[in-house]
Amino acid sequence: MTDPSTRQYRFSLVMITTLFFMWGFVHNLDPILIPHLRRSFSLTVLESALVDSAVFIAYFVMALPAGLLIRRAGYKAAIICGLLLFATGSLMFIPAANTQQYIVFLAALFTIACGLTILETAANPYVTLLGRPDRAAQRINLAQSFNGLAATLAPIIGARLILVHGADDAQLAAMPEAARQAALAAEAASVKGPYMMLGLVILAIAVVFWFLKLPEVGGRSDNAPAKSSLGEALAVPSIRRGAIAQFFYVGAQVCVFSFFILYATRSAGVSPVTAADYLGWGCGMAFMVGRFVGTGLMRVVAPARLLWMYALACTVLAAVAMVATGVASLAAVIGIAFFMSIMFPTIFSLGLQGAGHHADMGSGLIIMAIVGGALLPLLFGFVSDVTHNVQYGYAVPLLCFVVIAWFARASLRQASREARVTPSSMGVTKRV
Repeated sequence: MTDPSTRQYRFSLVMITTLFFMWGFVHNLDPILIPHLRRSFSLTVLESALVDSAVFIAYFVMALPAGLLIRRAGYKAAIICGLLLFATGSLMFIPAANTQQYIVFLAALFTIACGLTILETAANPYVTLLGRPDRAAQRINLAQSFNGLAATLAPIIGARLILVHGADDAQLAAMPEAARQAALAAEAASVKGPYMMLGLVILAIAVVFWFLKLPEVGGRSDNAPAKSSLGEALAVPSIRRGAIAQFFYVGAQVCVFSFFILYATRSAGVSPVTAADYLGWGCGMAFMVGRFVGTGLMRVVAPARLLWMYALACTVLAAVAMVATGVASLAAVIGIAFFMSIMFPTIFSLGLQGAGHHADMGSGLIIMAIVGGALLPLLFGFVSDVTHNVQYGYAVPLLCFVVIAWFARASLRQASREARVTPSSMGVTKRV
């Protein structure tokens, strides 16, 4: 690693952290889009889950190309490429709303997600490398905390800009078909303004990164292998377990956040806008606070142990969410948001721990596993439709948290084995 000034490292970390906020903001507009498009296009829960599928399939498709782009062009070029795709997808919401085609909305979301895949594949490992290795988990949790801030603000702002109802369900049912379609089309057009503004902001950030000089990090020694293949990266146990855990974590997070408005209106009987406020001020705030609290706790608790404890807490709360009603049901899901908060960055950090020159390909694999956010919400929607109760869909995230607890325990065992037998500087084995 080169040794630039501390100021250069700090400013670079600040700029990279803005990316965590921006992709957190657009991801947390999806729970607003799902009920909005479901109403506009008369979708089932399963059909509305295609919003998440369009987003997270992009992670599967683009993760490895993103890793190759970083390897060939570097972190800065990859970040700028990701930002340009992000902005393009945001601006595609204008023709999507004009044409009133659900497939065009899904194409816009897919384009945004392709940009986000590149950004996440670059920014997550870059943050872990931008400083002391022993502080990598804390550093990435701190950066991801601003993702949590976005999770608080996006639903609150998005609900007021996007969830614009010109007529209630009874009025729509009484309208002639042509008038009803026109009213729904007017509602669907409310996405144009917010996404146009978002696209312009992202373009401005791309210009800043064009002129920004990022420090080079993670240099290899002369005798280290220059590249790692997909098979070699998969052969590293921590990377393989990290990819599995990330698949189930992202699936769980998407299920919890994306279906929250549908869940809250069913379990607590609140309006969609009130549910969006609970999503922002409740789940989003709990998610953000959980990130900061978790970052602090990692100073005294091993990240893997903390992850295990949080996964067990989420498992219990998911069971409660399946059967509780009223305020108790909302409190259970808000609690899940708090304990989920450290999972993505901690899984990412533990998965790459000791990966060495496999880190770039390993990062792509773990980001590719985000495809869980495309597949598991479909299972959530299927369970909800079959049982006619969205609460029973929480069986899916419950299973996910069990898998994450397994990953945490495996990481703890690996750390314990490494601590028992540590080579000394004299080449003699000592037990600690």
